[in-house]
Amino acid sequence: MERMRKLAIAAAMLSGSALLGGCMTGGPTRAEQLAAYQAHAGEPVDQIRYFSPIGWDKVDDDHIVVTMRPSEQYLMRLSGPCLDFAGGAPVIAISSRVGYVSAKFDRVTASGSPMSCRIEEIRPVDVRAMRADQASGT
Repeated sequence: MERMRKLAIAAAMLSGSALLGGCMTGGPTRAEQLAAYQAHAGEPVDQIRYFSPIGWDKVDDDHIVVTMRPSEQYLMRLSGPCLDFAGGAPVIAISSRVGYVSAKFDRVTASGSPMSCRIEEIRPVDVRAMRADQASGT
């Protein structure tokens, strides 16, 4: 009887935390994030100078944003969903040639994954304009 009561309490706590977790997710969807990046991205470029990026973010299965400096980001469209990982944020590797990453040539690989994707398109992001729009709520 005591064991059943403990299980019932544990189940109630889990369902309550699941509801709370569901309420706390109020951020933009992946589609909204992609639309925001695309709205602030310039025309595609053939290549970018690639040196010690400070971060990256998976936007959706086909897009990542690579941050070179706080005011320098690039939206990259990949050839397919190669960043399918279970939990955590993996380390990615981006191939480059003599300090440059080229569209249609270089590839992105997630750590521990046998798959890689070709970078199909690289677009510079107007970080200042995007931040201004986010601050104004548009």
